[in-house]
Amino acid sequence: MTVRVSKKSRKMRGSRTMGWGLRGQHRDRGVEGGRQIGMSKDKWSWVVKYGKGWYGKHGFVNPTTIQIKAISLRQLDEMVRNGHIKVEENEGKKFVDLSKFGYDKLLGGGKLSFPIVIKVEKSSKSAVEKVNEVGGQVILGTTS
Repeated sequence: MTVRVSKKSRKMRGSRTMGWGLRGQHRDRGVEGGRQIGMSKDKWSWVVKYGKGWYGKHGFVNPTTIQIKAISLRQLDEMVRNGHIKVEENEGKKFVDLSKFGYDKLLGGGKLSFPIVIKVEKSSKSAVEKVNEVGGQVILGTTS
């Protein structure tokens, strides 16, 4: 069995600081800094790997804000022509339920080029007037 060489701790026993300096004495982890120090320089690799949203404004979104998804007559006319919104035939009339496509409100911007019955939760007055001029109809109210 080999004899162990004396440890540093035995050699430094009488020196008060035991080799760890005058002030800190092995208390901290050096000049590493906290999570907020050196993120754009020394710890950039950590930011790239783990801190995707570290920089920039993050803000506050009011959770009570009601967001309404609206569609104008111009957009509706274009989407029906392109086939993005499917039109149903009901008693010889074209019929669209906008709630099925995620829209809450019909706005009056633009014009419709064909008569259509539109079922939607909310609508502006100008949109209702323009749809009626073409020969269509707007059915308001909760859609379920």
